[in-house]
Amino acid sequence: MALILGIESSCDETAVAVIDGAGTTLAARIVAQRVASQDEEHRPYGGVVPEIAARAHAETLAPMVGAVLQEAGLTLADMDAIAATAGPGLIGGVMVGLVTAKALAMAADKPLLAVNHLEGHALSARLAEPGLAFPYLLLLASGGHCQILEVRGLGQYRRLATTIDDALGEAFDKTAKILGLGFPGGPAVERMAREGDAKAVPLPRPLLGSAEPHFSFAGLKSAVMRAHDAGIHQTADIAASFQQAAIDCVIDRMRRALAAAGPATALVVAGGVAANAALRAALTALAEEAGLPLVAPPPKLCTDNAAMIGWAGAERLAAGLTDPLDVIARPRWPLDPDAEPVRGAGVKA
Repeated sequence: MALILGIESSCDETAVAVIDGAGTTLAARIVAQRVASQDEEHRPYGGVVPEIAARAHAETLAPMVGAVLQEAGLTLADMDAIAATAGPGLIGGVMVGLVTAKALAMAADKPLLAVNHLEGHALSARLAEPGLAFPYLLLLASGGHCQILEVRGLGQYRRLATTIDDALGEAFDKTAKILGLGFPGGPAVERMAREGDAKAVPLPRPLLGSAEPHFSFAGLKSAVMRAHDAGIHQTADIAASFQQAAIDCVIDRMRRALAAAGPATALVVAGGVAANAALRAALTALAEEAGLPLVAPPPKLCTDNAAMIGWAGAERLAAGLTDPLDVIARPRWPLDPDAEPVRGAGVKA
């Protein structure tokens, strides 16, 4: 495997990393990396504004590439390939990163690796845990996606479940907005939940016990709004009760997926919501119940980052998979294109 320059710009983090695919530990694999958050730019709006995000990527990306290469003590000529997120995501941001990668690849005469952002998350566990082998069962939970997948190999994914409405991270963000906790919402809800009673507010557990394999969080979000508007509950209690309800739903769906999936080497959780400590604890208990190890990347590799994109690129390069310079940016790009459509917003997944 090789030295890869990775670029991530699919949402509101501009990220660049240099990855050594031959490294045998996480520390050796990430030669250098930087992430520029746009929290301050989007905070006044309570969520990510695509136009603002794309502009910030365009202003930040080029100098960040130079800074990361300098930190690594390497030049563009030392890279074996350039990897960038080509989708899914906010199309303006994806285009900024992909066009930058194309220009660098052309200028340095290096192969281009157009990486699926979701595959970056799916393989981040193999970046963090060098001994992790295929196949494994993956919970991919972020602001835009909530899926359970069998990861059978590079480019080989079988989707077992997806959300029919809101993603888990989206539900956290909307709950934070309802409760006035600020942006970014997920960490804010988690902090507030530590101060509350998770049994204080009766909230629904959508699809709990259902034979349907999928997730649903829209009804839970609406129940949070009603509890808040009632004016009789403490904010911390609502946050804690919401978080516990969401986790109960996840564990129920994961338990069903474990029963339906084939043999697995591990239970893996990735994506931004995977940084939630209470969710990790519940998944650890479930993994022990199933006789599997839980593999969860460190929190810095759960949120959007370029190290995972560089690592996915390294795995693709090792398999002889490169992309032409005319590859397009994609706002939608399912990991399992053959999965049957489901009712509701799940068709986007």
